[in-house]
Amino acid sequence: MMAKRNGVFALLVTFLTAGFWANQTWVIADKPEGLLDLEDELVELNEQLISAQILASRVGQVYTLFERNLALSKQDSLADDASLPFLKSLMEMMNGHGITLLNIKPKPRIEKTNYIAAPYEVIMKCSYDELGKFMAELERSPRLVTIDEFHVKNGIERIKSNASEMDLREQIIEIHLSTLTMVKSKTKVST
Repeated sequence: MMAKRNGVFALLVTFLTAGFWANQTWVIADKPEGLLDLEDELVELNEQLISAQILASRVGQVYTLFERNLALSKQDSLADDASLPFLKSLMEMMNGHGITLLNIKPKPRIEKTNYIAAPYEVIMKCSYDELGKFMAELERSPRLVTIDEFHVKNGIERIKSNASEMDLREQIIEIHLSTLTMVKSKTKVST
């Protein structure tokens, strides 16, 4: 009786295994090549869609960048040596971060073939944290601004002469920055 039962069980297991294998091979076979090609194309199109959505969200920022930094000629007010709107926004940024402006001196503009650089020398008093926040906001501003160099006047004689820890937190910093103004060329590009 036990042998008959084991034989039926073995036959049942063999039958179920063969059925599973047949189902896997013929019924649930690999996807046809056409379907695999469509899946690859779908992945590529999704990547292109995501790229297009990212670019579309940035179009307004690109327009603002050109609007605020493109001069029609080298005599445009945007290309002046000391641009009053830029100086006003610079002062607002400094005041917003609690930075004390000690001196600001516009330098003569530098004319290149495609753009004009209007350099400024700015001397201010602030902490490192305020300086970092100011530079981050300057980077986000709609004007193209380059930081050419900066110096922190933090010599040993300053430490010896100041006894107060509060006075040592704020540094005198000299920044040489330039606003860049692109100049629209008069020649037309042929396509």
